[in-house]
Amino acid sequence: MVKLPKQAVTALSIMAASIVLAVLLFLMKSPPDTVEIKRQNLIVDVAVADKETLSIPVFSQGNVEPSTQTNLVSEVSGKVMEVAPQFETGGLVEAGSLLLTIDDRIYRAELKRAETAVATARSALVQEKGRARVARDDLMKYPRKYSSREALALALRKPQLAEAEARLESAEADRQQAKINLARTRIRAPYTGLIKARQVDLGQFVPTGSQVGQIFAVDRAEIRLPIPADRLPYLELPDSRHPDRTPAVELENDLGDRWKAKIVRTEGVLDTRSRVLFVVAEVQDPYRLNTPGQPLLAGSFVKAKIAGRKMSDLIALPRHILRTGNQVWVIDQQQQLSNRYVEVLKTEGDYVYIHDGLVEGDRICLSTIPNAVAGTSVEINTSRLTSSLHQEQTTETTATASPSRLNNSSIDTGSGATS
Repeated sequence: MVKLPKQAVTALSIMAASIVLAVLLFLMKSPPDTVEIKRQNLIVDVAVADKETLSIPVFSQGNVEPSTQTNLVSEVSGKVMEVAPQFETGGLVEAGSLLLTIDDRIYRAELKRAETAVATARSALVQEKGRARVARDDLMKYPRKYSSREALALALRKPQLAEAEARLESAEADRQQAKINLARTRIRAPYTGLIKARQVDLGQFVPTGSQVGQIFAVDRAEIRLPIPADRLPYLELPDSRHPDRTPAVELENDLGDRWKAKIVRTEGVLDTRSRVLFVVAEVQDPYRLNTPGQPLLAGSFVKAKIAGRKMSDLIALPRHILRTGNQVWVIDQQQQLSNRYVEVLKTEGDYVYIHDGLVEGDRICLSTIPNAVAGTSVEINTSRLTSSLHQEQTTETTATASPSRLNNSSIDTGSGATS
């Protein structure tokens, strides 16, 4: 029998003791504690369906243009003698104010000659009237026969009298033209407006018909807005039968400034390429000369929210709760989520307008629930009517000191695409 070395025996003893100890510790281990986890219900906000008569807005965009713009043209020729200080680009001028003076010496001389010609023609007419009276008196004293009516008229000097009257009328017309030409040496503003450009300067010679500047009116401004053909049914636009229709428009620029406007006319023809109808919105006093507020500068780009026609039995919901396939979460009587398919009339701005699929009293989940499934139990946190959601958003938009921008994703670009 082979005798093991002392070191090997020691090692085997230690290993055996370790194994026995490990088995004993495993057998003596107490079982793990069991903890029961209580499942928490989802807490959600709900809106109770409340059918309303709503006006669905239509969004568009466009550039602000003056309602009236005029090229100032010289109707006489001459050297520029005087330029008004306000006749500068951006200058505000009143109706009838003097802008430019052209050398008028030639036109004063022409007026003087015309007045002299009038005096001469009037004197000739007086003399001819005297000769005609003498000829008539002579014919009454010494009656005689004439071969024709023309001969009798000539004896009474009627043709000569008519010629003298015609010369006087011609001279008076020349005098009137001379006065007009003299008045044209002073170019005045046709209306209250802003100078867009000045194209002449002091001492410059301007020929007849040359452009001296541009001016545009500041009493009104217009915005040409494209409306896709499929969105026209949502608006009540003016036409030949209903010229009194003027839908309200809210304009907003990139800085959040807002102005009130109204639709005053349509162009009446669909664009053949983009299939849009252009409507024209009008803003009164855009430069705020008579009313308080921020001026709406010509050339500004603005987004427009046009008030739509009234439609009944609609439910307006925030568009973020509409899921793929036009479905929303509805909470049933067992406080569980259930899918509900809805018929969407229109999606515009921050809202989706539903005309079928929901009945009054249905509780619609407003909270975003990722990975939720039908039958999930929920707990209601807040509840309000769908009509109050729409009204609260409108009130908040109106009262906010720094109003939010109109939703860029819902702006019509004139391509005819709809949400």
